[in-house]
Amino acid sequence: MRQETVTANNQINMSNIPKFIKEEVVYKGRMFEVVHMTYDIDGQEVTHEKSRRAPGTRLIITKEEKVLLINEYRSELQDWDIRLPGGKVCDSLEEYHEFLSSNMNIEDKASEGAKKEALEEVGIVAKKPNFFSISTCGASVIWDLYYFVISEFEEHPNGQHLELGENIEVKWVTKEEAKKMALNGSIKEDRSAAVLLRFLNSVQKN
Repeated sequence: MRQETVTANNQINMSNIPKFIKEEVVYKGRMFEVVHMTYDIDGQEVTHEKSRRAPGTRLIITKEEKVLLINEYRSELQDWDIRLPGGKVCDSLEEYHEFLSSNMNIEDKASEGAKKEALEEVGIVAKKPNFFSISTCGASVIWDLYYFVISEFEEHPNGQHLELGENIEVKWVTKEEAKKMALNGSIKEDRSAAVLLRFLNSVQKN
């Protein structure tokens, strides 16, 4: 904590806490937008630039002592990557903003997205996704990921429903193998590796 935010009696100086004033969208694409957010900090207006994307979802699918992972070819890596299944909660920023204006619960929307991705990427019909965690990206990039645990499901008779350009191999691994993959970098999406480790640790304690 910066020294100037603390008074002599160790209380936070609330005048130095940023107070949101307004935001201005300066660029808008299909999935990303750049916004200038203005805050009042101790009587001065300060503008921060941030990138915002509609949230995504990731799935921790389990049965007995195993976890379902996917091996997917990722164009941004130009390589194959071990991952948790998942994808978009909304197909566009416009859809996301329309949903927010409806005042409905984004967690419910993310749960619907989890079911959709479970069917498309791994060919299962999820009965009850249970919310586990939310991961925020950082101060300058707003991109939340909603993590759900799925332990009740049925296999769809037609298998995966992959989109054009998707190449995904489904693989079941033991929880110990999943832990090793999260730790040794086989799972390259670091925040998914961290959440998976947290889940495996919680299961182990129980």
